Amino acid sequence: MTLAHPPILETLTLAWPDEAACAAFAGRLAARDGIGAALIELRGPLGAGKTTFVRHLLRTLGVEGRIRSPTFTLLEPYQIVCGQRRFSAAHCDFYRFGDEREWIDAGLRDVFAEPGLKLVEWPEKAAGLLPPPDLRIAIEPLDESARRVEVDALTPLGVALLP
Repeated sequence: MTLAHPPILETLTLAWPDEAACAAFAGRLAARDGIGAALIELRGPLGAGKTTFVRHLLRTLGVEGRIRSPTFTLLEPYQIVCGQRRFSAAHCDFYRFGDEREWIDAGLRDVFAEPGLKLVEWPEKAAGLLPPPDLRIAIEPLDESARRVEVDALTPLGVALLP
């Protein structure tokens, strides 16, 4: 069963000349009300900066220690305690995802049914299994450090999250 994504409600196009711009955007997004309930898809080729963005976002939300890429584990869970905000976060990477059975075996249906922030790299590899995202962030490398970024808000929460 394929779930149709909702229409794009608003789009923001950004230029990140360097990693500091990525970190600044992640910081603005982390400060928004509702971030703890968002599903954010991250798209772009290998090396685009998807995991770098997730690390900056989670770091801004107070995650300490190593923030791992879940390329081999599919999922890295976090508990966010940032000021008065407390919520769970799940960072998923479906790059190596090859079979719907993995979705069931890994308990991802339950993960996505629970409240909390969901950050998903390579969502196209799990097409039809994911709920509709609030934000879709497409990162396009222009050179070694510069990125063109398009942020699509697909839900009212997504619109509210746009910094």
